[in-house]
Amino acid sequence: MEAMIHAPIERVWEFWTAPEHIINWNFGLDEWHCPFAENDLRPGGALNWRMEARDGSMGFDFAGTYDGIGEHKTIQYTLGDGRKTLIVFSSTGDSTTIIETFEAEHLNSLALQQTGWQAILNNFKKYVENESLKK
Repeated sequence: MEAMIHAPIERVWEFWTAPEHIINWNFGLDEWHCPFAENDLRPGGALNWRMEARDGSMGFDFAGTYDGIGEHKTIQYTLGDGRKTLIVFSSTGDSTTIIETFEAEHLNSLALQQTGWQAILNNFKKYVENESLKK
């Protein structure tokens, strides 16, 4: 998944990693939200982001352990079920590109998973760019 965010890499990194920001963008559909985020951003540290339907009908913890952190460059983590994710941040002036690669699970189609992950990334882009306009 990929998105170009019109914001400097330092701001993009902060919004991606700070729990007070994660809860504002970590969902792909308006019917969902992220009421809780915990993020210990260091190798061996844990991430735990609660994702829930706004009506309370379902939810799950998106949780794992960080394998590697390259500040303003890369984030690698392993989810609780063993799947790996790599996120690469690159800067071009006042814009930042994020490329996110994930290992798919086997319950849902790859296309559905890609759509969901891309929707969250698009929501992140929208959040960062809207917050940047406020400053």
